Amino acid sequence: MAQARGERAMAGWDEDSLTMAVEAARHALADRQTTPGAVYFGSTTHPFADRQNAGVVAGALDLPETVFTTDLGGSLKAGTAALLAALNHVAVQADDEALVVAGEHRRARSASAQELMYGDAAAAFTLGSSGVIAEYLGGHSVSTDFVDHYRAAGQPFDYHWEERWLRDEAFQKWVPAAVAAALKKLDIEAGAVDQFLLAEPAPKLAAAVAKRVGIADAAVTDGLLGSVGHAGAAHAPLLLANALEAAAPGQTLILVSFGQGCDVLVFRTTSAIAQLAPRVAVKACLARRKEITDYAKFQAFNEVVTLEKGLRAEANPQTALSTMYRNRRMLTGLVGGRCRKCGTAQFPPALRCVNPGCHHAGEMDPHRFADEPARIKTWASDWLTYTPEPPAHYGMIEFDCGGRFMADITDWDVGTVAVGEPVRMVFRVRGRDPQRGMIRYFWKAAPLAAKEA
Repeated sequence: MAQARGERAMAGWDEDSLTMAVEAARHALADRQTTPGAVYFGSTTHPFADRQNAGVVAGALDLPETVFTTDLGGSLKAGTAALLAALNHVAVQADDEALVVAGEHRRARSASAQELMYGDAAAAFTLGSSGVIAEYLGGHSVSTDFVDHYRAAGQPFDYHWEERWLRDEAFQKWVPAAVAAALKKLDIEAGAVDQFLLAEPAPKLAAAVAKRVGIADAAVTDGLLGSVGHAGAAHAPLLLANALEAAAPGQTLILVSFGQGCDVLVFRTTSAIAQLAPRVAVKACLARRKEITDYAKFQAFNEVVTLEKGLRAEANPQTALSTMYRNRRMLTGLVGGRCRKCGTAQFPPALRCVNPGCHHAGEMDPHRFADEPARIKTWASDWLTYTPEPPAHYGMIEFDCGGRFMADITDWDVGTVAVGEPVRMVFRVRGRDPQRGMIRYFWKAAPLAAKEA
């Protein structure tokens, strides 16, 4: 099969759409001097059906609790729906900024065509009225109950109809019509489009739509199907992030999502894009990827096979929701304290300073450790404790600014963990409680990329 070529992005056992969204948002907010007043999270694989996922994202980013948060789902258009909702937010509240995140962890049946096509990814953007690198010109949306696939509530996998139906009815008819309608509405010639980004669910559909509309072949961008796979609701935002990395000032970009209709969004880059500070984005993430060629591990991580996990996996502690709430900034935002007298940073915050030369008693100022440089002070490799990817690594993490705590160590190959190694803190799944449907999140220590060390 043609889909068996290339690579697919695969979430680790302790990752999901929410943790990937947090990581993307951290990169988007890097070096930002302002705080977004709203968070929009688009996905069809939100971890929680009745707990606001965008609220967990905001907590992990330690945003003020006055921030507006909302989830958007129900269709692969959820990513662009979040983008459009955020655009409306900043249009009404011009002095405010919004954060858009889209994340997807798609599961498929073993040996299915979808297993060869799906990829896991996330993308994030900040929207506002100043320092804009791409101006939103307008667009066009279509809502139609065109069912090329669906997933009923409670079902783990999508059900797909035949690909010919998708190609002949949608991508030869109303998707090109929607793109043409957007161009006409904005009085833009098809030949003036510099980049055409279509979140195509199958290869070569973007080229076919561009040809029907009159957009040049050279404007059709890489759909990332061969390096990421189709990332569901996150795919259109991912294409936009990838295009903006290489875009020059004054370029016209058309972004098209697809899912029970389509959203067509038209952007024009500004001169500010040339001054945008370098950041970790799509190309950097693909470059620092970790290759996995073990199909059994892929199946286990996606829980498409039933594993014998042993007696040690049967421990299933209940999450104390009251304790989680009282310590939410510490647990979700990795916020510790800084002594108001001597300035010593410490985690967790305490009623008395840990500095032996101070011991000041009193309230501390909050200090966020998530983005602080840190190193491994001690570590252990445990082959007895159950973990989906043995062995379990954990140890004492010491921050350059002061403060230390015991943490899980993730994403390291066996034999590479060492005292003194620099780490970055990442927001991950700490444990799952299948009996009660709870997912526990916390921060872990991951290795730095070579250029970050």
